Amino acid sequence: MWESYKKSFQAYLKLEKSLSGNSTEAYMRDVEKLTDYLQTQSLALAPADITLKNLQGFLAWIAELGMQPASQARVISGIRAFYRFCLMENIVQQDPALLLEAPKTRRSLPDVLSFEEIEQLLSVIDLSKPEGTRNKAILEILYGCGLRVSELVNLRISQLYLDVGYVRVIGKGDKERLVPVGDAAARYVKIYLKEIRNHLTVKPGNEDIVFLNKRGAQLTRVMIFLIIKDLAAKAQIQKTISPHTFRHSFATHLIEGGANLRAVQEMLGHESITTTEIYTHLDREFLRKTLDQFHPLFSKNS
Repeated sequence: MWESYKKSFQAYLKLEKSLSGNSTEAYMRDVEKLTDYLQTQSLALAPADITLKNLQGFLAWIAELGMQPASQARVISGIRAFYRFCLMENIVQQDPALLLEAPKTRRSLPDVLSFEEIEQLLSVIDLSKPEGTRNKAILEILYGCGLRVSELVNLRISQLYLDVGYVRVIGKGDKERLVPVGDAAARYVKIYLKEIRNHLTVKPGNEDIVFLNKRGAQLTRVMIFLIIKDLAAKAQIQKTISPHTFRHSFATHLIEGGANLRAVQEMLGHESITTTEIYTHLDREFLRKTLDQFHPLFSKNS
């Protein structure tokens, strides 16, 4: 009985919300979990028959299966989206998910590189090799623009406006944003394009992709991870580093330097400012240390 509702919800996500294939699939999996629960409990209920108590039972069920609080919160988000759609389409008269509480999730703060550590990473790149010039441009763009790794590997030459200091980024849900690019990042990307990429035999379909491997094909996310892992080992940096570390560092350094939270949100492509606010926790720690170190009353007591 749920199949027609699922199909309508899927079409709504794709056509009206313009969500990416991955995001749409994630929402559909959340609804699928709810229908799995109903089947296991032998509950022949349509969306309009579901109550808050049913949803609370569903939440307890996925918790018993060993699902972590963060994953539970993700599922609840999908169920809420489904019921907002049902309400809009008059499939239900009341939203049973409205008062459904997500489990409290403790946001862990990611590892952040200091500016000195980023310089250390850049310094171990072997610029005598073609891939060294490319890797320098990659790191400069990751840290200088705060891009997601998927945005980096899909970056196109037609999205570069280096002469005016901007990069046009296609983010989650195919949403576009203009991100300022610093002089150093722009310079190294130009060097890479002119001196390295121009001499590659580019595989068909990759003509507009910025960063390519030796065979002229688009780099993968895994390859970016391996490049960074190798450089971290050479630089003897013990922190857990991934491409996302540069994005975290970009945001943290901006906020520590006094940047406006809304401006950082815009540059990161966060839909909600609450996602950006994780970096204010890091900032508060920075402020606390500053207070302890320099305030006469605090330094006297320490």
